[in-house]
Amino acid sequence: MNGVTGVTGVTDGVGVTGEVGVTDGIGVTGVGAGAEGGERVRRWRLVLGGEGGDGTGCELGGRDAAMDAALGALYGGAGEKDERGRRERSAGLGGSAPSVARWLGDIRTYFPSSVVQVMQRDAIDRLGLSTLLLEPEMLEAVDADVHLVGTLLSLNKAMPETTKETARAVVRKVVEDLEKRLATRTRSTLTGALDRSARVSRPRHHDIDWNRTIAANLKNYLPEHRTIVPERLIGYGRASRSVKKEVVLCIDQSGSMAASVVYASVFGAVLGSMRSLDTRLVVFDTNVVDLTDQLDDPVDVLFGTQLGGGTDINRALAYCQSQISRPADTVVVLISDLYEGGIRDEMLKRVAAMKASGVQFVTLLALSDEGTPAYDREHAAALAALGAPAFACTPDLFPEVMAAAIEKRPLPIPDPGTAA
Repeated sequence: MNGVTGVTGVTDGVGVTGEVGVTDGIGVTGVGAGAEGGERVRRWRLVLGGEGGDGTGCELGGRDAAMDAALGALYGGAGEKDERGRRERSAGLGGSAPSVARWLGDIRTYFPSSVVQVMQRDAIDRLGLSTLLLEPEMLEAVDADVHLVGTLLSLNKAMPETTKETARAVVRKVVEDLEKRLATRTRSTLTGALDRSARVSRPRHHDIDWNRTIAANLKNYLPEHRTIVPERLIGYGRASRSVKKEVVLCIDQSGSMAASVVYASVFGAVLGSMRSLDTRLVVFDTNVVDLTDQLDDPVDVLFGTQLGGGTDINRALAYCQSQISRPADTVVVLISDLYEGGIRDEMLKRVAAMKASGVQFVTLLALSDEGTPAYDREHAAALAALGAPAFACTPDLFPEVMAAAIEKRPLPIPDPGTAA
């Protein structure tokens, strides 16, 4: 059965979400009569996979049969029943690199790259093909994305020398694509925030921050004239080349945070390139590693991480706290699902102490496009009670979150249970 539970089934280049199949860009909603009905039967046949009970009675040929074979190799076949009496799917890719490489070529023939990446991810997760990524020929055959980079990083220690250069090339391509997408907007957004955060008390007319000036002079409102007398002007400064703010990115490198580690490393390199920011990047599991000296190359940062292992947030925050020299001008960004293996009460005390000293503290449960993550809700609630709400954030919104933290204004926090 080619139909997919949860995430992926694909026909004619369009991903299937949930258990509804789509082909040629048209959703499958039922079976009708005539030409349109016949086309819907064909689509259902591609989604359901042609087992005896699929009810379509449709035979495929030519390109459709080849597409069905590519889908069936990954999602097809009925295996043994699980403990709940459900059929477990088996796959037909086999364990050899040549058969997988041929399959990778087939799916690129029939599906667009976005769908190919999802199918590759499913093949790695469902069929245990991670070890094949240790072969240079396989790495050259796959379409690289953030999730593949995460898999490669998790295999880093087991990777033979013959594969490492190819792996670095794959990771570098993904990183460069992310930098092209994210760097310009991040720099422009944060440069504006740094300009606005440098307040002056005697601004020139075009540098006046009218919103803050009005708020500061509401007590001087004259009802009879319906106006405010601005006794105190608040203006924007202009960021110079000197350091204005310090940023500490504290990144959980446990296995579940793979995509967040990739994005955070790219953002760390972008922030590290800005003269007005002094950026520090720290990764942790049960140990803490400072990768600040590698910020000029996010690929080096990524290969300096070690995905997997436990989590000791308290130890990581203790190190970050020790590196802060100007609390009132510092933003600490903790990126973690908050499954703490260290001392919970000490962790919360450190966050409270940093906030009391003037540090802007931001907690991101995930920095990725994957939606609402799994996280420790009790710890998230405890941080929220300290005035440090925890929420998930997409890479596209991260510059806005950082700009708000730099300007010390409310963070753009999403509704509970959703990603920013």
